[in-house]
Amino acid sequence: MTDAIRFLMCPPDHYDVDYVINPWMEGNIHKSSYDRAVEQWQKLHHTIKDHAIVDLVQPEKGWPDMVFTANAGLVLDKTVVISRFYHKERQGEEPYFKAWFESQGFTVHELPKDLPFEGAGDALLDREGRYLWAGYGFRSELDSHSLLAEWLNIEVLSLRLMDDRFYHLDTCFCPLTGGYLLYYPPAFDSYSNRLIELRVPPEKRIAIDEPDAVNFACNAVNINQTVIMNKISDNLKSRLSEAGFNVVETPLTEFLKAGGAAKCLTLRVTEPIIEDRHAATQLESRTVCLQGHLLDAGLINRALDLVVEGGGSFQVQNFNLGEQRQSTSSAQIKISAPSHEVMEEIMSQLIDIGAFSLQEDVQDAKLETVHQHGVSPDDFYVTTIYPTEVRIAGEWVRVQNQRMDGAIAVTEGPSGPIARCKLLRDLEVGEKVVVDVMGIRTIRKAESREQRNNQEFGFMSAGVSSERRVELIVEQVAWEMRQIRDRGGKVVVTAGPVVIHTGGSQHLSRLIREGYVQALLGGNAIAVHDIEQSMMGTSLGVDMKQGVAVKGGHRHHLKVINTIRRCGSIASAVRQGVITSGIMYECVRNDVPFSLAGSIRDDGPLPDTQMDLIQAQQHYSQLLQDTDMILMLSTMLHSIGVGNMTPSGVKMVCVDINPAVVTKLSDRGSVESVGVVTDVGLFLSLLVKQLDRLTSRYDAKTAV
Repeated sequence: MTDAIRFLMCPPDHYDVDYVINPWMEGNIHKSSYDRAVEQWQKLHHTIKDHAIVDLVQPEKGWPDMVFTANAGLVLDKTVVISRFYHKERQGEEPYFKAWFESQGFTVHELPKDLPFEGAGDALLDREGRYLWAGYGFRSELDSHSLLAEWLNIEVLSLRLMDDRFYHLDTCFCPLTGGYLLYYPPAFDSYSNRLIELRVPPEKRIAIDEPDAVNFACNAVNINQTVIMNKISDNLKSRLSEAGFNVVETPLTEFLKAGGAAKCLTLRVTEPIIEDRHAATQLESRTVCLQGHLLDAGLINRALDLVVEGGGSFQVQNFNLGEQRQSTSSAQIKISAPSHEVMEEIMSQLIDIGAFSLQEDVQDAKLETVHQHGVSPDDFYVTTIYPTEVRIAGEWVRVQNQRMDGAIAVTEGPSGPIARCKLLRDLEVGEKVVVDVMGIRTIRKAESREQRNNQEFGFMSAGVSSERRVELIVEQVAWEMRQIRDRGGKVVVTAGPVVIHTGGSQHLSRLIREGYVQALLGGNAIAVHDIEQSMMGTSLGVDMKQGVAVKGGHRHHLKVINTIRRCGSIASAVRQGVITSGIMYECVRNDVPFSLAGSIRDDGPLPDTQMDLIQAQQHYSQLLQDTDMILMLSTMLHSIGVGNMTPSGVKMVCVDINPAVVTKLSDRGSVESVGVVTDVGLFLSLLVKQLDRLTSRYDAKTAV
């Protein structure tokens, strides 16, 4: 027995599974055998007593989980941080454990009541006393870690738990003597696994598989070279033996029903201490503000979800709810993250939805110089579709040429700094690029409820559904297109060859002819199959009127390409009378510009097809300038490309029979996007009919 090592345990006099607060308790309420539980606890008690001193705390009736003393608190030297239990079912244990520690002469620290922390269940000291591993995600809050570092004067390393079966750190993570670590990697997020790998050399990491994990092999008691646990596989026992450890198995199946095993049933109250230690944590906190219709727009929920899903935690410090229908709400939220890297990722997503720093915390944007053409400095801020401003020399500067997936380049102009969105390939040596997330904000309008409801056809909010009435969406789109045309606005169509195959060519041709389309974007295929239909009555060799394959029809598109190449261009073919109808014909006749971006699979291609990808992108961008609406018709590749080039405020309608395509476009986050899962030919047919109705209605009003 080692006199210097002491543990605290609590007899299972009142132990039972009385409620469900973790997945292990599901289906096990009152199914634990009291006699077996006592027997198993006593065996564990005697096994530990063979190696260390065991103190007992008096069990209290009504608190069945007091037996799990690992959650009483966290002890280092003669200091203890008492637990603040997450669930009310365990909160009544706190005063009993506090009283015991005070009676033993410990200095007791208590966390705020609204800051959960569950003791040595979620905080495990390196067996050499160098630092503290602290878990968060289910029972303990990340914000508790900075207080642990301060009160215990130790470096704290934060680990995020991801699997609710392993709701406490000690269920999947066990530091061992000599710097070894027994752990289950899938229980942690990628950042935490990287942190573990940085601190524990590969030869000391003993990663276990799921069968051992669910038997709580990591929920072990380590005393020098002895490891006491519930159950272990032969393979894992062999690996521990090779590392110099002696494994002692003692069944604890009755306690597994409540989600605990050997480590949960014990609290080590004498931990190794090194003199040369200091309080430290990579934890980073910032406070952000949100303003707008936070509840009915779902903005506050989205912000908090982004924080949690990104690996951080939050505390809503102020929430001012708008009291009138038109009143906006505001919130101040303290964000915490386990490192600057994680904080930067969380903040970039919060900035995207309009979050901004408190006035007193605002700093200038960080700028770094471009040293290689087309290559940005690391950690550059990636732009979004939303209007953005950056703070330079104390002033907010609006970013020009807003688009997704660019960098913000800053140069000096005659009247001061100029900020522009630029693709990486366009960055020039000497330009400065915004890095990190300081001094950046996006501008999101808090639209009033009247603005959302008073339009004759308010444009539908972002969403995707094949169950929505297509007719209703078509009615709204038609109304918008009519308004845009009448005020001299701009509608751009990006379309794939499916438009031709589904019989939509005649309808799209009519939209172009009647002035509803101001530019057409697509690939080589949309033009080839449109011209094939115009010249030969087929599309992909299928007769468009009879719907049957034409003998030798598979060669038609190549013959069409050859003919247009002989003419020199699509426009020349129209002037020569070779093309007499169709989408491309109407574009030429009505001076509607088009851009055809080529790909590696293109036959021919047509002489108008731009095979230089970068030039094609630039031409797309030019045609998209000042656009009011984009119709995306059954072309995933071109639709996503166009979506990335388009700032917020442009209404987008994505039509495709494949829900995955529509979802991809909706995921860009624009509230002005509508996804329609339907046949594109049917959609265009309904759209033309609805525009006819609007024209008839307008003519009738004019006659009156």
